[in-house]
Amino acid sequence: MGKNKLAVAIPASVISDTPHLREKTSKIGLIGRAAAIFRVNEIIVYRDESQANQQPQADLIVTLLRYMETPQYLRKRLFKLDPRLKYVGIVPPLRTPHHPLNKKIANLKLGEYREAVVTAATPDGMLVDIGVEAPALMRGRHIAVGKRLTVKVAKIDGRVEVQTANREEIPEYWGYEVAQVMENDALSRLLLSRNFDLKVATSKKGVNFRDVAEKLAQKWEKASSILLLFGSPKKGLYELASELEINLDAQADFVVNTIPEQGTETVRTEEALLATLAVLNAQFGV
Repeated sequence: MGKNKLAVAIPASVISDTPHLREKTSKIGLIGRAAAIFRVNEIIVYRDESQANQQPQADLIVTLLRYMETPQYLRKRLFKLDPRLKYVGIVPPLRTPHHPLNKKIANLKLGEYREAVVTAATPDGMLVDIGVEAPALMRGRHIAVGKRLTVKVAKIDGRVEVQTANREEIPEYWGYEVAQVMENDALSRLLLSRNFDLKVATSKKGVNFRDVAEKLAQKWEKASSILLLFGSPKKGLYELASELEINLDAQADFVVNTIPEQGTETVRTEEALLATLAVLNAQFGV
């Protein structure tokens, strides 16, 4: 994991222009893949229509993104039968380091990291599913059954044993987390949040990325937590900010256009996400 924590904020209306669940699932799949390709640490779904009930849309986005991020061997334990997951089979796998293909104890390596779910408590400790033939033992900790956690393989001779691990210590990209901000003033809350020391808004009306790349690079290098904000299919961030009486230029550190001279009238949110992350990755190695 890089030294920067990178979060992206997408509107709950990102799937509003897609009527069928199959197409909604496909679009969310593109968002999850883009986030994983460019090592995004957090995806935030925010409310962008104060007069509409966007909670069902947000819940669908969050559920599908979390399902995608969950290793295949843990999905049945963490997700019950849900009609919203009807078309998850069309979503491409992430194939990130925390989605290992190895299912055999014999191929485990000492010090290997795995995602796990607690399955039972024993006198010796907790049993956890790490995606191999038999559960591993985690000594000295009492954790609720059903809880997901990150572990490190500590013993492979005889019974496999693991210990809890912090994601921050893992040198590889270890997936993204998903959150919601669903208050009426969600965009304002994100722009004013102290959880991020660099906030970059994207807009067709923003400054050409090439013109601010050098200055942004200096800020990017120093930042420990970065937020990229994206507008909706119908309204850009300037319009959304205006509705909340927010001065976007004053609240965001940068408002940039990462697709100057675009050839289409509009750019969809998932397209803007992929294009922006690609530009930033090439420029800064996000």
